[in-house]
Amino acid sequence: MYSFLSQISHFFSSPLFNIANSLESWPIVFALILGLIGALAPCQLTGNISAITLYGNYSIQKKIVWKDVFSFTLGKIAAFTLLGGLVWLLGKEIEQNLTLYFPWMRKIMGPVLIIVGIYMTGFIKLKGTLTLFKQFEGRSGEHRFGSFMLGFSFSLAFCPTMFILFFVTLMPVTLSASYGFILPAIFALGTALPLLVVVFLIWYFGGSGAMLKNGRRFGIHVQRIAGIFMLIIGIFDTLTYWTL
Repeated sequence: MYSFLSQISHFFSSPLFNIANSLESWPIVFALILGLIGALAPCQLTGNISAITLYGNYSIQKKIVWKDVFSFTLGKIAAFTLLGGLVWLLGKEIEQNLTLYFPWMRKIMGPVLIIVGIYMTGFIKLKGTLTLFKQFEGRSGEHRFGSFMLGFSFSLAFCPTMFILFFVTLMPVTLSASYGFILPAIFALGTALPLLVVVFLIWYFGGSGAMLKNGRRFGIHVQRIAGIFMLIIGIFDTLTYWTL
């Protein structure tokens, strides 16, 4: 299954990679396009689709939660900036140590998506811990922190493709450019672009709260369909990375 995801990733990212190579002399644009390629990497693909499903579903049902989307993006920026900073301060030797933890971090994502999918379908009720997945109910600060941690954790889901993009391709430019310290953050922004574009399109075309206008019962059906989709992604993700 991983090879299947790799083929999908390669098909969509190859043209972007050619563009990135031609723009290496423009480090900021180079980092942004590399991040977009990273969003299509096998290990990031299911996570990004899940984030789009989660935030897109809520945006269509009730309202667009820009603060939560931006918190998710900020979490990704924090994660990649932290990784870039470690390499900047401690040298490339840190990469070898990090590779020991990335596979386990990646394996956690699938079961988490399964739990979220089951919750969104309404089969189970979760209280107290997963405030992000309570359809953003409760205090706004709590679910913004949940969005931040979701973005942070999803960013640590590395695979060989992501490792090459970030450590092998981006970091040499980061270490050589005078303003290289900002490039990991630009890379992170690139990985969040698909989510930002989808939510922007929902807002632009007036889709914010569209399901609310059609009645609560219809909105529940939409949420359950999104939950089933999330559950399928989680099962596919688990089968992919727990059988490597």
